[in-house]
Amino acid sequence: MTQREVYLDDIPLDEAWRRLIHALTEAGAWQPLAGESVGLDQALGRVTAEPVWALLSAPHYHAAAMDGYAVRSRETASASDNHPVTLALNPAGPARYVDTGDALPPWADAVIPIENVQPLEMDAGIEIRAAVTPWSHVRALGEDMVATELVLPANHTLRPVDLGAIAGSGHSQVVVRRRPRVAVIPTGTELVPAGSPVKPGDIIEYNSLVLAAQVEQWGGAATRYPIVPDNFEQICRVVAEAASRHDLVLLNAGSSAGSEDFSARVVEQLGQLLVHGIAVRPGHPVIIGMVGNQPNAAAGAPAVGRTPIIGVPGYPVSAALTGEIFVETLLAHWLGRAASRPASVEAVMTRKVLSPLGDDEYLRVTVGEVGGRVVATPLSRGAGVITSLVRADGLVLVPRHHEGLNAGDRVTVRLYRSADDLARTIVAIGSHDLTLDLLAQHLAERAAAGGGGATRLSSANVGSQGGLVALRRGEAHLAGSHLLDPETGEYNLSYIERYLPDTPVVLVAFVGREQGLIVQPGNPRNLRTLADLGQPSVTFVNRQRGAGTRVLLDFEIGKIGLDPAEIAGYEREEFTHLAVAAAVVSGVADCGLGIAAAAHALKLDFVPLFKERYDLVIPRVYYAGELLAPLLELLHDPRLRAEVAALPGYDVSRMGEVLAEIL
Repeated sequence: MTQREVYLDDIPLDEAWRRLIHALTEAGAWQPLAGESVGLDQALGRVTAEPVWALLSAPHYHAAAMDGYAVRSRETASASDNHPVTLALNPAGPARYVDTGDALPPWADAVIPIENVQPLEMDAGIEIRAAVTPWSHVRALGEDMVATELVLPANHTLRPVDLGAIAGSGHSQVVVRRRPRVAVIPTGTELVPAGSPVKPGDIIEYNSLVLAAQVEQWGGAATRYPIVPDNFEQICRVVAEAASRHDLVLLNAGSSAGSEDFSARVVEQLGQLLVHGIAVRPGHPVIIGMVGNQPNAAAGAPAVGRTPIIGVPGYPVSAALTGEIFVETLLAHWLGRAASRPASVEAVMTRKVLSPLGDDEYLRVTVGEVGGRVVATPLSRGAGVITSLVRADGLVLVPRHHEGLNAGDRVTVRLYRSADDLARTIVAIGSHDLTLDLLAQHLAERAAAGGGGATRLSSANVGSQGGLVALRRGEAHLAGSHLLDPETGEYNLSYIERYLPDTPVVLVAFVGREQGLIVQPGNPRNLRTLADLGQPSVTFVNRQRGAGTRVLLDFEIGKIGLDPAEIAGYEREEFTHLAVAAAVVSGVADCGLGIAAAAHALKLDFVPLFKERYDLVIPRVYYAGELLAPLLELLHDPRLRAEVAALPGYDVSRMGEVLAEIL
């Protein structure tokens, strides 16, 4: 089978697994790894390779369970309040003082707690007023475990309490599965190490950091190799060396079909190429093979690979997802345990999503509880958007042969967070603003200090109008909005009445902002007003329909009679102010309309044009609830207000003020 044919097969995920398991079975590698003996202080999180049997009983003697007096229970039988019994103190009986954990004298069968006796003068003895039953307040030999008893089974992941049980049964070491050794090899001439100075065309290499951390988290031992440039012979040498010393090789990048994508050829050169391309997104161009050739036992038979290799796509989201789909399951099998089954929750989709018909798509979502139901909001789907993994609360699988999901569809979310986290999450959907990140940080700090209510703020950027629609559909606790009414010059009120006619709402001031043109450093186009956007040589980048900035732009260019068709780039849309600034700094556009803080963040120049109000629209039912209380308190926090005021173009003079209550 040629490389091109394998790639065009675009096989389903289950078929890719079938091929890998068959090859591992043929190589004798589809079985748990052998055990090794380690000290108990090194065993936490390891997996037992064989059962642990008790060498000793625990306790291995009859032990006092309380501070008190060892006695013969039969000698207390007649004791009562009216007829107390006196027992003399003597090492040989009938009574002897013992501390908790002391061995019970051989003649005793019970302990009377010290608080239940009356000592006699001159230590002559004790007086008791109640009988005790045999073996009262005694930990009998073998109460916890008996010698030869099973303490822990094989294939058990060791917890802190397990280590105590093993030690208590007489062991100082335990036999655990050897940790799978995994080589992580980043390739690409364009890659530079993290922390290096970068120039256009350089890509910071961090996939190997993510993959190695995943391996360690899942119980493996990762070796990160230095970056290997795009040289076929050099990559072959490094992979061959890694395969000779590791159980699995992860070869990162070069898995597509470009002129410098060598991974498939490397696998063919060193062994057998099993898969090139699976019907999964993100992560489509995955490579699977066997390398590290060993002579076949059959005379004259070709050499076969003994070490599995996975060609991991270079895009970071694809790389991380490949780890979750393949590496975690493979390591779990070698360790003799089941693959992890993350908690899941049923949720309602907040937006329509289109998916490719031929692929399983793993959709990253944020999740929160709003109005008694769980809602899931899709994040950016780009395979290179690593921040979507950071912000994701879970994954939704859109199966092959499905066109996608509609708003309102019920889905199963595989969670990255706990259910408690979701219950204490404020869901904000609406217009983008940089200060929401500051608000989220202060909320997290407050939660760490032990404050009640919400612990985190999860925000999705869909524009001001999109936020109001989300509130109407019951998908968010609040929305950020800065919608200008062209007729009244007022912000947000008329839109709230239009989109939320039956919802009592509290409108809370958040920040005042400067809007203007984000331009290249030095403003080489000498742009001063929106009228300058009509110059044929000026390229513009716009915000999406429904964004407050887009509404402002359309209103202002309408006032001066500028036709959108005259603006080069009017149809190019971005969803955040920072994305607009990024388009300008990259040279894709000469300018865009946005806020001063976004220009400052990327060291661009700014031409101020308008002042606006950015408010928080909050349904009254949530405004009065416990969840939002810490956020509303933060709006009056001097430290937060000072940090926001320090950002370019922000006014916090009305932050936290209730502007209107719409009933």
